Amino acid sequence: MDPIPDNKPADDAPAANASQQSKNSQTAADFIDEQLALEADAREVLPYKFDKCTSILGPLRQEVYACLTCSPPPASAAQQYTPAGICYACSISCHGEHNLVELFNRRHFVCDCGTARFTNDAPCTLRSDAVTGARGVHSQEPAKTNTYNQNFQNKFCACGDEYDTDKEKGAMFQCIGLGTPENGGCGEDWYHPECLMGLPKDWYLQSGEENKENAAPAASENEDKEHPMPPGFPSEDDFEALVCFKCVEANPWIKAYAGTEGFLPAVFRQSSSAPQPSQPQTVIVENERPSLKRKASDEGEHFPPPSPTKRVKEEAVAVSGETSTNPIADNSASKVDLTPAHKHTQLPHPPSEMLSLMLKANFRDQFCHCPACYPRLIPHPILLDDESVYEPSLSSASSANGDATHHSTRSAGSRSLLDRGEAALNNVDRVRAIEGVMVYNHLRDKVKDFLRPYAESGKAVSAEDIKAYFEGLRGDSEGMKEAQEKVQGEGGGEGEGDSRREQSGY
Repeated sequence: MDPIPDNKPADDAPAANASQQSKNSQTAADFIDEQLALEADAREVLPYKFDKCTSILGPLRQEVYACLTCSPPPASAAQQYTPAGICYACSISCHGEHNLVELFNRRHFVCDCGTARFTNDAPCTLRSDAVTGARGVHSQEPAKTNTYNQNFQNKFCACGDEYDTDKEKGAMFQCIGLGTPENGGCGEDWYHPECLMGLPKDWYLQSGEENKENAAPAASENEDKEHPMPPGFPSEDDFEALVCFKCVEANPWIKAYAGTEGFLPAVFRQSSSAPQPSQPQTVIVENERPSLKRKASDEGEHFPPPSPTKRVKEEAVAVSGETSTNPIADNSASKVDLTPAHKHTQLPHPPSEMLSLMLKANFRDQFCHCPACYPRLIPHPILLDDESVYEPSLSSASSANGDATHHSTRSAGSRSLLDRGEAALNNVDRVRAIEGVMVYNHLRDKVKDFLRPYAESGKAVSAEDIKAYFEGLRGDSEGMKEAQEKVQGEGGGEGEGDSRREQSGY
């Protein structure tokens, strides 16, 4: 044995060993607290159940993910590429260890997991074959209604950059998608504010501090101050939705609403050859509707201006110089005058420049619904009513009210011991449940008394200690000892010819 150094008393050795042992071990209470904390973190990140693929529900507006492992982007434009999207449940259960891209909500989408858009070695493990009943399907017919854009290749915005959470700076906004790439729209793409305006991503660095001073104020304290909003771009608190310049060009009739009630002034996209203005373009003011408030002294003015129909009628009466004495004719003329003109006739002249529109919360109420305009709205349900988004059922522990009905629908493999215990109590009658709780409380007190000396001394609790304690608690320690001696006497145990192994993991 090595001599003890002179500068370290021999009596400190046991204390040092105990301290080191305490650092490398934990009490049962600490272990339970740590497990509960890990479960809480997992439920916060993944609050919903992931035991059912949504493909059986048909087209939905739902969260969609792209799997770059099973459907990698093409290396070149000449390479054949088949985009595919998967639902929330399949992103965890079938592709949990793959490289995924979160695309957020997509309209009218059916999960592609288990279809011919993936190879046979990437089946959907959540669905069963309709004929054989075997778990896991592949090569099924994909939905023909799904639409795909560049986001499924992890490319976003007009700049087409690949999204990297570690490198991305500033905010991005999702277009409501009034068109698909097939008809000139974007398909619900995400955009940088500067790209919507035709500016380079590093616009604030090109002119130094001058651009930083002209930048729009940050919408929140958490926004990256190193990547400010470009001048002329509205604060995100001022609008509810976005129609990008691609979708506006695919639906040019919507340009006339820029700057009217329910819509912010147009955000124009600058061409690469046009000079970059330091202030918003004056044409935005042209689209603003004049205020309907007038002073009492403003007499003799028609405000708003009379409709063309009304103006023609008044001029005709003035030329004829006649006054009708027929009351029926007077009533008829009065009704014509009071009929409101269609809303689209009061809209300003639409700009010819390429622009994006920012929509306020009440924008749906401002569209003209006349026979000429309403057919333009029908292909876009998002313009008529807010769309509902499918959400999977919350996991039992994520439910705010702790609804016990969720427990019975969860698979045993995804539940903690605490979940299983609560589920068992929920499935027995009230008397047995109360008796079970009383027994549990009694056992809990005994276990606490058993663990207290270990906690006070800092000594680690071994599996053998716990095993011996519960054998004594059950009163079968002597019987277990006799059985073990009998097995050893017969040449059993862990030697050859005995394949039994005791399961550890107390």
